[in-house]
Amino acid sequence: MSNKDNINLEKLPKHIAIIMDGNGRWAKGFGKFRIFGHHNGVTAVRETAEAAAELGLKFLTLYAFSTENWSRPQKEVDALMELLVETIKKETPTLQKNNIKLTTIGNLDDLPKGCQEQLLETIEATKTNNGLTMVLALSYSSKWDILNAIKSIANEVKSGTINPEDINDQLIDKHLSTNGMPNPELMIRTSGEQRISNFLLWELAYAELYFTPKLWPDFNKTDLYDAILDYQQRERRFGKTSEQLNNN
Repeated sequence: MSNKDNINLEKLPKHIAIIMDGNGRWAKGFGKFRIFGHHNGVTAVRETAEAAAELGLKFLTLYAFSTENWSRPQKEVDALMELLVETIKKETPTLQKNNIKLTTIGNLDDLPKGCQEQLLETIEATKTNNGLTMVLALSYSSKWDILNAIKSIANEVKSGTINPEDINDQLIDKHLSTNGMPNPELMIRTSGEQRISNFLLWELAYAELYFTPKLWPDFNKTDLYDAILDYQQRERRFGKTSEQLNNN
């Protein structure tokens, strides 16, 4: 029996977020440049997206490029941007076949024009797909997103559109780039690192965190199923006691 068969499809997380870590170390293990790992990480993205779509997951957010990643060596950044365009163009038919809608969060204005154009083209091509929504976090950081939300709310207060007393969790949600998406219930990070790295800090407040030593290029469908099974064995209390949950 496959570990997929043990998953309770009625208790799937609606939204899984993944920090795809370890491409560089994977490449180093083969005596190759870091970009070799990024190229091979594309296969893991494809496998993970297909597995999520097959299960009926609604949202999958992948941390593809952070605002901090711009400080990496220029040669690597340029190669990553070229790979991004190449991959999105090549994988569009796969998205269509699996009824996957592509969208993004982050400061896309920072991306090269060619990347922006290819992203918008694929987003437009997949916009009517109603299965899995795959979200690419590009030139994204949670602090950047929260800061923009604060500025936007402050401007609305200044203009008299809202009162300070109106500011609550729901209003902040509406001003984040993740507006309209359910908060992730499960966050997966590969490579053995155990930190969130400025990823969806507001949205992950009550997410279950799952860390695996697998480097991202080695991550496959079975690893995704294992993470979901681990999630389904946890008790999600949201501040309540076990007794309160059992009594309800």
